[in-house]
Amino acid sequence: MHRTAFTVLFTSSLLFHSVVAFPLLLLRRLAPPAFQASDPSPAPMRLAASPDNAARPLPAEAAVFAQNIMATYGRYPITMVKGQGVKLWDSTGKEYLDFVAGISTCCLGHANPGLTAAVTEQLGKLHHVSNLYYTAEQGRLGAWLVEHSVADKAFFCNSGAEANEAAIKLARKHAHEKLGLGEPVIITAKASFHGRTLAAITATGQPKYHRGFEPLVPGFAYVDYNDAGALERTVRRINFWGRLRGWLPGKKRRGVAAILMEALQGEGGIRPGSRSFFAKARALCDETGALLMVDEVQTGVGRTGRLWGYEQLGVEPDVFTSAKALGGGVPIGAMLCKERANVFQPGDHASTFGGNPLACAAGLAVTAALEREHLVENAAARGESLRAGLRKLQAQYPGVIEDVRGWGLINGVELSEASGLLAAPVVQASIDEGLLLVAAGARVVRFVPPLVVSEGEVEEAVARFGKALAKAMAAR
Repeated sequence: MHRTAFTVLFTSSLLFHSVVAFPLLLLRRLAPPAFQASDPSPAPMRLAASPDNAARPLPAEAAVFAQNIMATYGRYPITMVKGQGVKLWDSTGKEYLDFVAGISTCCLGHANPGLTAAVTEQLGKLHHVSNLYYTAEQGRLGAWLVEHSVADKAFFCNSGAEANEAAIKLARKHAHEKLGLGEPVIITAKASFHGRTLAAITATGQPKYHRGFEPLVPGFAYVDYNDAGALERTVRRINFWGRLRGWLPGKKRRGVAAILMEALQGEGGIRPGSRSFFAKARALCDETGALLMVDEVQTGVGRTGRLWGYEQLGVEPDVFTSAKALGGGVPIGAMLCKERANVFQPGDHASTFGGNPLACAAGLAVTAALEREHLVENAAARGESLRAGLRKLQAQYPGVIEDVRGWGLINGVELSEASGLLAAPVVQASIDEGLLLVAAGARVVRFVPPLVVSEGEVEEAVARFGKALAKAMAAR
């Protein structure tokens, strides 16, 4: 009797594995991985030497850096020593229009009186005591962010990468506790950028940032940005096969925990999200219980001509992240969520410096300036002027500028492949003309000036960029 029962049990188990496990294994073998190690992808762009750079002597600081600082950046041979508003000066006295703003960070420009006064006053009073105690500044900044967004709760940290790490952890815990997932998956976009920590570069859908840091963090899948069909197919495939996998002995259920997307892809070439894509993402999350998470590290705090980039898309995220402009250049990051996603308990996550009084005083100075000086509205208006000027250059140089795109004061000029121009030499030519710009991929030049930029400064920047473009074309 026991032998018969064993035989029946063994046969049933074998049949189960044949019917269920074999298709799973076959699918795994047939389905291509999200990224192949051999996928063609350009190496991370270095700041290539130019004739101007070669002729320009290295500043004294270069030797100190070479001896003491890790070479994780390719630096231009310039030492910045002073800033005021939208202008910077180097150690030789040369003046620049700063349309980089610390890479979309110095939203109030340089040496802003309000920010300077707030930080100075706070430093003389209380700058850090850790999160073992309450501090008024953190509470006030958190209240402002909740009042001016769809969020109900805020967590403070030090950077955008840390904010995205917090969002990833939140999504995983939510998936375990609320969705019953043993193996949560977060879907992100190809050509995205979410930061440099290990989980954040895994979330970043660019193989060039992955190489040399394997093994990556498991639990991520990738789709083409703005491809709603691909997003839906990926969600349904992961959840269908993940549910079947959960039936196997000793296996945990796999499923989509969150969809994490930038409102506008920055490093991916200044590509705005489409409303239809984000509407599909919102609908899929509502259907499955997954969290819709929006990376607002570069687009938030007025940069797009709206306070938050998600406002351009007509959706409400469950979670969004912020950093960069939130402190106006003082390091701060934040992860914000709706109450339904608020699953963190004491001990689940923490940050020694996150939300300290100094950083929060800076954040409060930024938020006060946004309201007092109507900087969100200024970003929208100056952005229209900037794109109009750049499109005139596009008409002036047909076949050179492929596209001009962006929102507010985050804009990109895409150079045509036929022109033979790359972003790096155009950026260098712009520097020579006294205009600081930054690349956003091999062929896209990024314009992200401070939100305080004036109409006249926008016009001057376009004029200098036109000269730089002509210079770069002549040097081809």
